[in-house]
Amino acid sequence: MQRPPQEDFSAHLDGGKVTGDMFTRTYDLVEQMQYLYVRVVKAKDLPGKDLDPYVEVRLGNYSGTTRHFVKKTNPEWNQVFAFSMDQIQVSVLEVNVKDKDDSVGRVMFDLNEIPKRVPPDSPLAPQWYRLEDGSGSKVKGELMMAVWMGTQADEAFAESWHSDAATVSGADSLVNIRSKIYFSPKLWYLRVNVIEAQDLISADRSRFPEVYVKAILGNQELITKVSRSKTINPIWNEDLIFVAAEPFEEPLILSVEDRVAPNKDVILGKCLIHLQYIERRLNHRPMYSKWYNLEKHAIVEGEKEKETSFASRIQMRLYLEGGYHVLDEPIDYSSGDLRPTAKQLQKSSIGVLELGILNAQGLPPMKTKDGRASTDAYCVAKYGHKWVQTRTIIDSLAPKWNEQYTWEVFDPCTVITIGVFDNCHLHGGDKPGGQARDSRIGKVRIRLSALETDRVYTYSYPLLVLHPTGVKKMGEIHLAVRFNCSSLMNMMHLFSQPLLPKMHHIHPLIVEGNQFEKLIKLDNLRHQASQMVSMWLSRAEPPLRKEIVEYMLDVKSDMWSMRKIRANFLRIMDVLGGLIAIWKWFDQICNWKNPITTLVIHVLFLILVLYPELILPTIFLSLSLIVVWNYRYRPRRPPFMDIRLSCADDAHPDELDEEFDTFPTSRPTDIVRIRYERLKSIAGSFQNVVGDMANQGERLHSLLSWRDPRVTKLFVISCLIAVIVLYFMGFRVVILVTGFYVLRHPWFHHNLPSAPLNFFTRLPTRIDSML
Repeated sequence: MQRPPQEDFSAHLDGGKVTGDMFTRTYDLVEQMQYLYVRVVKAKDLPGKDLDPYVEVRLGNYSGTTRHFVKKTNPEWNQVFAFSMDQIQVSVLEVNVKDKDDSVGRVMFDLNEIPKRVPPDSPLAPQWYRLEDGSGSKVKGELMMAVWMGTQADEAFAESWHSDAATVSGADSLVNIRSKIYFSPKLWYLRVNVIEAQDLISADRSRFPEVYVKAILGNQELITKVSRSKTINPIWNEDLIFVAAEPFEEPLILSVEDRVAPNKDVILGKCLIHLQYIERRLNHRPMYSKWYNLEKHAIVEGEKEKETSFASRIQMRLYLEGGYHVLDEPIDYSSGDLRPTAKQLQKSSIGVLELGILNAQGLPPMKTKDGRASTDAYCVAKYGHKWVQTRTIIDSLAPKWNEQYTWEVFDPCTVITIGVFDNCHLHGGDKPGGQARDSRIGKVRIRLSALETDRVYTYSYPLLVLHPTGVKKMGEIHLAVRFNCSSLMNMMHLFSQPLLPKMHHIHPLIVEGNQFEKLIKLDNLRHQASQMVSMWLSRAEPPLRKEIVEYMLDVKSDMWSMRKIRANFLRIMDVLGGLIAIWKWFDQICNWKNPITTLVIHVLFLILVLYPELILPTIFLSLSLIVVWNYRYRPRRPPFMDIRLSCADDAHPDELDEEFDTFPTSRPTDIVRIRYERLKSIAGSFQNVVGDMANQGERLHSLLSWRDPRVTKLFVISCLIAVIVLYFMGFRVVILVTGFYVLRHPWFHHNLPSAPLNFFTRLPTRIDSML
């Protein structure tokens, strides 16, 4: 029986004294899970020349094998095996070196003698062990390996073969079940300002050319309007905006085309531009234009081709916008840092977000495997550019992950999104006829500003999914969340800053067209950004698949839905319910329903009329008292998906059928399809407008409701300060200053929103709780 080298990993030093297991400090949001780790490195001097060696690691009923080598006496595997100790009853670990099915030698370990390791201690150094036969006698050959006890905090955890995945076979399937971290690409806005072209040569000189410019970047294609100057020197002066991902792999392809017939276009010239050579703009400074030569083209004269003797050229301004944040998900519940693209403009983080993904309960069976229902669940969490995917728990309706992750936080007015999915890429899921799309089980959004600093929130959140047949609860996920703030003053200062970078306000990204056209263009840019993120992550190995990314980014949030229209209308009515209640109360005062209250109001009204300087202090004092009174009813936990708020519990089947209909629609006639698509497009814009109206009302309501504790505390303090200032300055002085400020000359206007407006836009709404 071999005995590994002994080291004491059971304690660590904190402030000069021993405080116990470091796991409680560095990995403390989740439950400790004990694992036996076996790292098989290599072997040497194995007997025989025609060996096909591999290693089998066995612990009780669980066993894992390394990859096989053919005719190699000094193989190198460097593979890690992790055995969960929850259900292990044996006390001996057996490591066998085998040739086909014959044993070459083995190494035995007593579990009671295996050392413990606690990160961030250095990894345990592998040792050479002499192989033994079944009787305990030494045989020829040695095996280099390391054996230790640890937890899921060990860095070897992510790359390990796990005993709870013993039924999974094949290298590709094993890769698909391991935990992984992904990073989305760095996105830029590419602005192409097409000014004019010169010396174009048309194939038909007997007609006025109808020239336009087509620009292609990857799968994005934009065209300008047909130039009004129907000459060989057309003028456009039109902007085309693309989303580009760094590193820039796709070139920008521009072609100048002539529309000779309704369905016939002739290319007059082309040019190809590589984005890595394009200038980057960090502010709204003017950019200089450049002339680009168009490639020579052939003109057909009869049956002969004639090469042009010179090339035409086109004048454009090309630059990458670095002062904007490239949106790839809805701004109202963005799970990102909202910083500008350019690194020079990015500010430092204000804290750290820690997420512990503990377990799930009551998951439904998602597929049939070997004649029985099963679920292979994993989680994906997204915040900022960092995506994490937990390991897949095989065949369990109550999986336990107990994995912890961290993110840097740059703005507290954002949300973290956690989704649960069923892995459908095991056991031949990628083969023809297999199910190639991972099924969604549900997701949760948690708003960071609703979390108090340095407090651990451990709750179970329902997993809700909307199906064509209605809303369905798919179980619950147990999460632990903690938000640590490095500087309280910096975070409070953020509430007076714009939510998006300054360039969005000083120089809006899109200035051409009416408001409806601007919304359509911004939606198209967001769609392109989400598709670019999806394609980038799907190219990783193993890929984070398209259906996962689109579900996490809520790509279809702007699609028409009768249910969402009704839900947003009810949100507005709920906000107006407070005003209606005040009117009913005032009506009761006028009708003397409560004489004592009416007399008190008469006295208060008389005092305010005689001393008008007390009006505003009284209002702010009343608001602050209402806020303090509502402290008892403040939310005790972060909000989650609300079925009733989403109107998903009473949605009509016809509404759900319309919501889950394909886009474009699958209706039989062309006329119905065109009308239906038009209705969805226009109604989707109205839906967003109604939602924005609801957001404004809910932001006002959130000042008094303690949904965002920091905002409410700031509001209480502001009200008390306003009481003092207004009392000593006097009402007339305040009115005079306010009037002169509102009527100030445009010279003194500032392009950026004011601090109160920035504070208001950062107030939470209930849209992040909608399905």
